[in-house]
Amino acid sequence: MNDTMPNEKDRAAAWFRSLRDSIVAAFEGVEDRQTTGPTAALPAGRFDVSETHRTSEDGSDAGGGLMSVMRGGRVFEKVGVNVSTVFGTLGDRAQAAMAARKGIPGMADDPRFWASGISLVAHMQNPHVPAVHMNTRMFWTPHAWWFGGGSDLNPCIEYAADTADFHAAQKARCAPHGADLYDRYKAWADEYFFIPHRKRARGVGGIFYDDHNSGDWEADFAFTQDVGRAFLEAYLPLVERRRNTGWSDADKDTQLIHRGLYAEYNLVYDRGTKFGLETGHDANAVLMSLPPMAKWV
Repeated sequence: MNDTMPNEKDRAAAWFRSLRDSIVAAFEGVEDRQTTGPTAALPAGRFDVSETHRTSEDGSDAGGGLMSVMRGGRVFEKVGVNVSTVFGTLGDRAQAAMAARKGIPGMADDPRFWASGISLVAHMQNPHVPAVHMNTRMFWTPHAWWFGGGSDLNPCIEYAADTADFHAAQKARCAPHGADLYDRYKAWADEYFFIPHRKRARGVGGIFYDDHNSGDWEADFAFTQDVGRAFLEAYLPLVERRRNTGWSDADKDTQLIHRGLYAEYNLVYDRGTKFGLETGHDANAVLMSLPPMAKWV
């Protein structure tokens, strides 16, 4: 495959940016609504937005994006919504960190790449409101392209109804694209977000996929768009359901300990973190997924 996908790349990058804009607006809208409890007197949170940049080994421009982070809001203690489009060449370590496949066709002879995507992590003030992660992305090389992404829920205090509703929203968006997609990608999330050294999952799962290429770019792009659309549909109702639930010091302690699991997973196992750091992307943007506070027993 030659570099014959400029239109597809532009469309994917524009979609990820539009999804970012929708989520940022929705989360600021959540902050504007009245909240009870210890954080009620705080001003409504707003995102601080900054540009990110990636520089290649020879010092030339290699893309970048926007980092949008809200800290200390009424509902969101820390939430980051990043979008980026980067390009250049991949070294061996970056290739290993980047894909689930055992080898990327043609990469040894032509290591050029292009990637665009959105990445979101939200850590909440109220321990009863679950933390959440979402990302979708497109990756291109001269000999291959694919989509990846997903969304997973990370409650420190689990409610069965919240877990069921979150999964139901993911399943509904997957269904038009293939009867087996939800089951396959739910199982992949369960495997991917498992913490081996703790012998437990990071959260209650969701869906996760990588190397998604059916051979039909339009169909795969449409599926990835629906994964992105599912996020607010799945998550906002849970925030509204739990945002005014009272919490105790013991609940907050439970939250901080659970966040330790999140930090451990992202620093030790997460492929996206490894890829971002290996390819020289802005370290603050790569590590925005880490919680503002955590605790270990």
